[in-house]
Amino acid sequence: MPKKESPLSELNSFLPEGSFEEVARYLYQYKVHLTITRERKTILGNYRNKVVDKNHRISVNGNLNKYSFLITLLHELGHLLANEKYGHKIQAHGKQWKEEYGKILTEFIPKKIFPPDIENSLLARLKDPAATTCAEPHLTRVLKKYDVKKEGYLFVEELPAGGLFKVNNGAIFKKGERIRKRFKCVEVTTRRIYLFSPVYEVQQVFTAF
Repeated sequence: MPKKESPLSELNSFLPEGSFEEVARYLYQYKVHLTITRERKTILGNYRNKVVDKNHRISVNGNLNKYSFLITLLHELGHLLANEKYGHKIQAHGKQWKEEYGKILTEFIPKKIFPPDIENSLLARLKDPAATTCAEPHLTRVLKKYDVKKEGYLFVEELPAGGLFKVNNGAIFKKGERIRKRFKCVEVTTRRIYLFSPVYEVQQVFTAF
């Protein structure tokens, strides 16, 4: 999917039913330059504050399911509102962003746009949302249920102990023990150790090393 500014008529097809009008209101009010991009492995969305010759800019990955897309867009709108209220020198995911993002969620959740399992997960972290959905494993697991299934892909936590998996750049790892919130995994070629989120999606490998 090429990177381009997306007309609002196109945006509707990426959103769950009942959310377009409220989202469009924010985009119109703040003159947001919205871009729907191809899949990016490191981020789901991005916000850049307005400058002298450019409006607020938000980008969201177009491969997300509709609920993930909306949550990511609301996350970025939280940055916009925090920027408008407090300026651009605030901490990216500090208390100001949490406050504004929480207000947006409080506005959208009662509209029953989200299925009950997603709604409950959002409500559980409403007062203290994390910087990314990957930092909220329960929400990530719930949202994953609404993805198009990909054969051979699963979360690191779903692999058996000692199981092998491949990441996007082709590197292969062996799953090790869990250390607090992450799994200690060894890259089989270099023997270097990396820590993986339990809800990091990987491709299972069955070749023996």
